[in-house]
Amino acid sequence: MSADPVLAGITDEAAPDLAGQLAVLAELGWSHMELRTVDHRAVADLDDAEFAVVAKTLAACEVRVVCLASRIGGWARPVVTPFDEDLAELDVLLRRCAELGTRYVRIMSYPNAGLSERRWRDRVITRVAILAERAEAAGVVLLHENCSGWAGMSGERALELLAAVDNPALKLLFDTGNGVAHGYDGYALLREVVAHVEHVHVKDALGDRFVLPGSGSARVADCVELLRANGYQGAWSLEPHVSLLPHASGALAPDAAFAFVAAGRAMAGLVR
Repeated sequence: MSADPVLAGITDEAAPDLAGQLAVLAELGWSHMELRTVDHRAVADLDDAEFAVVAKTLAACEVRVVCLASRIGGWARPVVTPFDEDLAELDVLLRRCAELGTRYVRIMSYPNAGLSERRWRDRVITRVAILAERAEAAGVVLLHENCSGWAGMSGERALELLAAVDNPALKLLFDTGNGVAHGYDGYALLREVVAHVEHVHVKDALGDRFVLPGSGSARVADCVELLRANGYQGAWSLEPHVSLLPHASGALAPDAAFAFVAAGRAMAGLVR
């Protein structure tokens, strides 16, 4: 077990601009982040000049990016969405991983949109296999999150996806709070897949509210203990949702930075 866990966060939940995102990291004393958006724009949508400024700023602040959180296969891109959108986003993100020295890209596995269960499954596996081939060629690992999509809410399906794709460039991302939000037992899912988890998102929820890590019903402390017992050495990346729900308006609460720092301190207490 690492004596000094890597603590990170999806910092656009604290501030839209990069300066604000870096400020909360500094307040927490963290030197890692998970990059999703800057100024309300996805990393892949920044042009090369804009991204160069981001990369230079992060380097100057000695902040490492542990993962790029993509929209690939996510809640807004059901399985009938043209695949070219995801291929194009991945191509940009693979280049940006190389520029940042980042190894991971978060993906999901496509919500259904009227297909039969079998056709949904087959299309997901075909798409993810192609994405994983591209990632492997670039030395990047795709992390499938237990969220929206065919393999998102079932340990059995997540393992089936890994087996069917059969590529070392596909691993799992476990989010501690998604089970509460989506109506399944997240801890039970983790017990099924824990050997394949390469990255962790930390959040907690109570009913339909997101709360500080450790104060809800997601069994965050139990998840941490289970992961550690199985040799988990990856980052713990805060995605608290206490001030931002990405599926909703995208607007931050006025106290977003304060709430993010509070959630970060709660997470640090659980994983240290």
